[in-house]
This record gives sequence, structure tokens and C-alpha cells, in this order.
Amino acid sequence: MQDASQPPANYSTIGQRFLEWLGLGSPPDASENAGERLPRLPAYSPGAASGIEHHELTQPSGDETSVVISCTDFSPESIQVERVADVDDFIGRHRPEWAVVRWVNIDGLTDMRVLKAFAVKYDLHPLVVEDLIHVGQRPKAEDYPSTGEHQARLFIIGRMLELCDGHVRSEQIGFVLGHKTLLTFQEREGDVWDPIRQRIAAKGSRLREHDVSFLIYSLLDAMIDQCFPILEFYSELLEDLEDQALETPTTETIRRIHDVKRELLMVRRAIWPMREVIHSLQREKHECMSEVTRPYLRDLYDNCVQIIDLVETYREFATGLTEIYMSSLSIRMNEIMKVLTIMGSIFIPLTFLAGVYGTAL
Repeated sequence: MQDASQPPANYSTIGQRFLEWLGLGSPPDASENAGERLPRLPAYSPGAASGIEHHELTQPSGDETSVVISCTDFSPESIQVERVADVDDFIGRHRPEWAVVRWVNIDGLTDMRVLKAFAVKYDLHPLVVEDLIHVGQRPKAEDYPSTGEHQARLFIIGRMLELCDGHVRSEQIGFVLGHKTLLTFQEREGDVWDPIRQRIAAKGSRLREHDVSFLIYSLLDAMIDQCFPILEFYSELLEDLEDQALETPTTETIRRIHDVKRELLMVRRAIWPMREVIHSLQREKHECMSEVTRPYLRDLYDNCVQIIDLVETYREFATGLTEIYMSSLSIRMNEIMKVLTIMGSIFIPLTFLAGVYGTAL
């Protein structure tokens, strides 16, 4: 015996068929959202001390195979690329004398032993270590000037955006810039820096001719430029959604519109504070940022402004699509009600006559 409080077994099927008959399609599945709904918050404990000291990195190590470390040493004449297998051996060796720039890239932050080794080797500030571990930080730039015991460091956090299966994926990237060394920390393997690696490998390129600050500019430039193909993808998608909203509005259409608005907001959250970071690098001098690199930062700032302008334009367009969808849906419902009214006007008199004469007979 079926519980009276529960709907009939075929209730959902009937509702779905009714929506399809109205031309609205089936209700979307809430679990089919591949995009990031809300930003991740750093894992903070109320009242905890700020920063993580080197000796506090004693948590159980994760999967060491998921941490990939590569080292690129180069000068105008030579280049050497190494995939680090033994961290202790690598930490114990010095940079080659001929190398003008050393770039160490760490993919994955699951092994605290690896992070501790680099934190001790390059004298990373406790606040830097904390921001590297607690991903989800807002893009920022922090200056750690040289003192009697510590060398100068410039710490930058950025967001790397990639388009995966039609959705934006955001990843935190940490940069630690020294006089001749650059450390980059990524959450996972894979990035948008292959063109930079190709330019480093090409003898005579500007990357080979300049210092390490020009390298970090090039990496930031690649991350920011990656936003343009993403915005181009959403521009074409919004045009398709406009046609759908005008011709065949469905619940799938409005769901995709809201997904686009959410992911455009993710792009805005990555680029808006990045504009402030670039502006601060232009305005405030740092001993690790050379005067040769500083003029190139203006190009980064202009790209950030252009991206923000495009994002705001597309978000307003997406909001307009929501209004178009509601208007088209209202018009479609009015047409359906018109048909039902005409059908009722025809069959109601016939039903009345049939009832009267049927009673009389």
C-alpha cells in the first residue's frame, strides 16, 4: 500500500512530459554543475598564530609521486633543464656558475617534506609558507626586503585560469622571486607556460638575454593572456544562448546562462585584484625587480584593464539574456493559453449541448 503522503510513482514522469509538451524540456540535474559555484576559503583556525614556521611542517607527507619538480638554469649562451628526482641531492647542490637565472617549478603541494626543504633552502618567510599551503588566496604581492640575516624576496600570488570541458578551472600559483632565482608553486601538474619554455630554449630570445625579473613578467603575461581565449569562448557561447532564448527557451538555456555568469565572475575575481598587484609592482620599487622589466609591466596592466572591461560587458549581456528568456517564456505561455482558450471555446458549447440533449433523451 502506497503512503498517501508520497506522490504517485509516475508523478515525475507526468510532470516531465507536461514540461516537454510546453516546450520547456526537463528540469536540470543540480549535480551536473562542473563549474566552481563559490570560491574556496583558506583553512584558518580562529585564534591561530599567523604564519607557519619551518619546523612546523611535520604533517604526514602525501603521495610523493604527485609532486613534480623541474629546474631550468639558463644564460644567454647555455641552458640546462633537469627533472628533479632526489630532492635532498638537488637542495645540496648550488646553481651552476654560468647560470644567470634559475627557475624551479614545483607542481603539487601534497608533500610537506618537499615544501620544508625548499622553505629552509631559500629562507621562505612563515607567512609565505602559510599562503602556499592554504590555497584559495586572493592575488597579491608582498615585499620582504633584505635584512642582516635574510635575503630579499618578492612574493606574488596569482590565479591561473584554464578552460576544461567548457568550464573555467582556477588554480593558485605562488611566485617567490629572488635576485637570480624564481620559485613557482602550483597546485597540480599542467600549466599555460609551454610557450615560455620554448622561448627559453631558443637561443637569442629576450628571455635568455634578461634577468630573472623578466622571467616572472613573462610567466604572469602568459597567465593573463590565457583569459582572452576564455572570454572569446564565452562570447560565442552567449551569442548561441541569445538565439536559444529567443527561439526555443528551455530550462537548460537558463541554467547555462547562470553557469556563464558564475564563471565570468570567477574570471573577474582572478583578474581584478591582479590589476592591483601589477599596479603596485609598477609604483613601488623592489631590489629583485629590475628597471629593464618595469616598463613591460604597463602592458600587463593594460591587458588586465581590457579583460575586466570585457568581463563586465559579458556579465551585463548575460543578465540581459535572463530578461530575454523570461520575456520569450511569457510570450510562449501566452500562445499556449491562446490555443487552450480557442479549444475551450469550441468544445465547451458542444459539451453543454450534449449534456442538455442527453438529459432530455
